[in-house]
Amino acid sequence: MKFYSFLFLVFLSQFGFTQHQYPKNYFSSPLKIPIVLSGTFGELRSNHFHSGIDIKTQGKEGIPIYAPADGHVSRIKIGQYGFGKAIYIEHPNGYTTVYAHLQKFKNPIQQYVKFIQYKKEKYAIGNIFPKPEKFPIKKGDIIGYTGDTGGSGGPHLHYEIRNTKTEKIINPLLFGINPKDNKRPTIQKLIAYPLSDDARIDNSTNKAVLQFKQVEEGKYITDRINAYGIIGFGVSTFDRLNGATNKNGIYSLEMKVNGTTVYYHDVETFSFSESKFINLLIDYKHYKKYKKRVQKTHKVLENRLSLYKNLVNNGKIVIENGLNYTVEILIKDLKNNTTSIKIPVKGVKSNLIFQQKDTTNFKITAKNFNKFQQKNSIIAFPKNTFYKDCFIDFKVENGVTKVHTPTIPLDKRYTLTFNTTHLTDLQKQQVYIANVDYPKYPRYVSTKKKFNKVYTSTKSLGSYKLLFDTKKPYIKLLNFYNKQWVTKHKKLKVKIIDKESGIRNYHATINNQWVLMEFNHKKGILTYDFSDKKLVGSKHLFKLVLSDNVGNTKTLKATFFRK
Repeated sequence: MKFYSFLFLVFLSQFGFTQHQYPKNYFSSPLKIPIVLSGTFGELRSNHFHSGIDIKTQGKEGIPIYAPADGHVSRIKIGQYGFGKAIYIEHPNGYTTVYAHLQKFKNPIQQYVKFIQYKKEKYAIGNIFPKPEKFPIKKGDIIGYTGDTGGSGGPHLHYEIRNTKTEKIINPLLFGINPKDNKRPTIQKLIAYPLSDDARIDNSTNKAVLQFKQVEEGKYITDRINAYGIIGFGVSTFDRLNGATNKNGIYSLEMKVNGTTVYYHDVETFSFSESKFINLLIDYKHYKKYKKRVQKTHKVLENRLSLYKNLVNNGKIVIENGLNYTVEILIKDLKNNTTSIKIPVKGVKSNLIFQQKDTTNFKITAKNFNKFQQKNSIIAFPKNTFYKDCFIDFKVENGVTKVHTPTIPLDKRYTLTFNTTHLTDLQKQQVYIANVDYPKYPRYVSTKKKFNKVYTSTKSLGSYKLLFDTKKPYIKLLNFYNKQWVTKHKKLKVKIIDKESGIRNYHATINNQWVLMEFNHKKGILTYDFSDKKLVGSKHLFKLVLSDNVGNTKTLKATFFRK
């Protein structure tokens, strides 16, 4: 029996489907609660793959996080967005574990971080790299507490495992974390794509949404399609685990043609540098239009993802006239729960005349620097900003500069510049660039100013406009009022809002000394913790200076009393 198992593994390895061997019993769970996931490794996110697993924390913050193995703190990160408060532990077996969105760290790490924050007079201090001997960690030590900081969408623990040397991220479920899962992935949509000029699907040059029906549990079939030329497929799918309703990502996607595998990818591991190519894995235009991600089972030339294994013709299928094909797509999670769908294809050559492709006056040659001007707007694309040559729309109407539509993925940022010679000096101070793809909800984009011009650097095509922020930010005391005794208060809380260009920075003092106020940008609340420092005397002056992104400033002063 062992011999046949060995042969089976050899067979799988020839097709590139085996996983590396990772230590299953080295790392214990970072949380002592049932492991239920709200997010899986490699999930499709906006412009990136999810780099860890998201562990539910029962809707609460403050649950202790335990070191899963011996090691030392190699990095601490404090940011307003992204990971929020995060800690990295390097382990002697060559892996680093990462914990993000924390509420706070365990002492003495917490004290060390606050010391640096007060020294720099700044909350978001970026990365700290302690020496290995600074914070040695033993397995089972409490290192921090779960929270909702940074770009988190609710309380949870984001947990990663990385190769310390290469910094490649690896699926943590391969290391022994074992959430319950006996549910098969779900197929939402199936699309067929003509990929060559002569390709046709049911006598059309357009992509086709295919209807399907269930033939037995986990198995589906479509009606037969007639096709010709080079075609491909794409599938919108998700997976659910036991105990949660979250629509999670799948582990692997495979396609067979007449029983032979021609496409396979999985999310065992990847590097941060390649994550942006997710926009070439999915049908990007479909995603931007319908907010649904369709994973293609064919690879475009410019896609440099390392997820693919042993592709045949990059997953593109050549359909010949008069021949019959059976295409089967298999979708799996890490527990090998499988959903499959079969597509019968008949090769039928079409007499439909080839349609001329749309062109504009603005041709992009991807390998070249491209620059265009319309009225007071200039767009400049560095070399290889686009993945391939194309034509784009570029026009200025009613003050709106339209740089195509946000349906083409970009590899690099481009520069959009507006001439401001027609503005007054005051208007030049108050002006900013806003994305107006949704006109009712203009969105500030990072705006830089030089003499008689403003510009932004962005990776998003779309519509942009100059707007003016003439209003000061708004400040409101939340849990105290002027001249109040707050002896029993543990914290001071202040509400801050700027509905125009947005909040740029804030500076808080008590008795003219800087104090640390943590900003929950999702709720617009600043919080000061009285345990940070001992106040001398009973009468104290609180002062907050708040600035928005064009420089409008609001100052609030309040007196409070505390023993």
